[in-house]
Amino acid sequence: MAFQIRRVVTGHDKHGRAVVKMDSVPASIAPMRPGVMACLAWTTDTIPADLSGDEDAGLKKVGTAHAGDTVFRVVEYQPGAAPRNHRTASIDYAVVMAGEIDMELDDGVVVKLKAGDILVQRGTIHNWVNRGSVPCVIAFVLIDAKLPSFEGRQIGTAG
Repeated sequence: MAFQIRRVVTGHDKHGRAVVKMDSVPASIAPMRPGVMACLAWTTDTIPADLSGDEDAGLKKVGTAHAGDTVFRVVEYQPGAAPRNHRTASIDYAVVMAGEIDMELDDGVVVKLKAGDILVQRGTIHNWVNRGSVPCVIAFVLIDAKLPSFEGRQIGTAG
């Protein structure tokens, strides 16, 4: 079954009444790397967010740097998907929606997460590994953050 997400986006009409602006499968569903599909549901350029305008903020190009912005992304990891150690300069709120996945930290600690589990990722180097037999789907909200300094140095990002 193909990875699909229904996205409903609300807004206001010219009189300030609440309306549904979008209700569809987003055009932003695309592969991130082999075995990993993602849907960029929405992003903002500022905190606090500017709620004016009607453009589809899910079509913006974003990476792992989130200076002054927020990102809402849903990712599907196939069993055996290509892993990638990385760090984002953000606080990430994650909810496992389906399946199971291992989160590996750079010190070798592995935490198994399953559907219904939540994670608060605070700028640490990590990796996602699906060792199961079914896809794992995770919803992520990333919010710009300041990474801590250790022994007088700022920690950077990993690719």
